Amino acid sequence: MSDRIALIEQRLRTALAPEQLKIVDDSAAHIGHAGAREGGHFTVHITSTAFIGKTLIQRHRLVNAAVADLMQREIHALSIQARTPEAVTS
Repeated sequence: MSDRIALIEQRLRTALAPEQLKIVDDSAAHIGHAGAREGGHFTVHITSTAFIGKTLIQRHRLVNAAVADLMQREIHALSIQARTPEAVTS
């Protein structure tokens, strides 16, 4: 696990206590992209009860708030798949 992924994971686990969490480093697909010099590209798959009753945009805001201090330094781009436990089992 890379240091960046470990940082992202720590922030998300602390803030949202996810039941499931997978972080994928997509940076290799963006080599040469000018903005990528400042941070990596990641996809977060997260399932948390913190998302119950929240709209998709509210879920994304919760994830973004949890990693806000890493944006533009460790993270250049973040794709988010945020689900409730019920959505995963149905």
